Amino acid sequence: MPLILGMSVLLACQFIGELVARGLTLPIPGPVIGMVVLLVGLLVFGKVPKSLRLAGEGLLRYLTLLFVPAGVGLMVHFSLIGNDLWPIAVTLVVSTAVTLVVTLWALDRMNRRRGNGR
Repeated sequence: MPLILGMSVLLACQFIGELVARGLTLPIPGPVIGMVVLLVGLLVFGKVPKSLRLAGEGLLRYLTLLFVPAGVGLMVHFSLIGNDLWPIAVTLVVSTAVTLVVTLWALDRMNRRRGNGR
């Protein structure tokens, strides 16, 4: 029963996100808005309920299966990717570098705030 309750909460948040995204014609996917709704709900509640933890851990156990369709898409559309290989490669390198810099900046700032800075 706890698993059903946890999955129901996850699906309800996704449904709310879809309603908001379509109702307000936002360019943000409904599941992303649903995750924000879930985050706000968890912050208000103060902890993760056992049923939600059980459902989330069950989904995470099979997360690697979600990469299969992406791998198949890479193989099927390899010629299209080959045509735009340089823009894709540059985008990947630049976005990774920006992510690393922002992460380091945020970590440094949090360390300084806690008094652990040099």
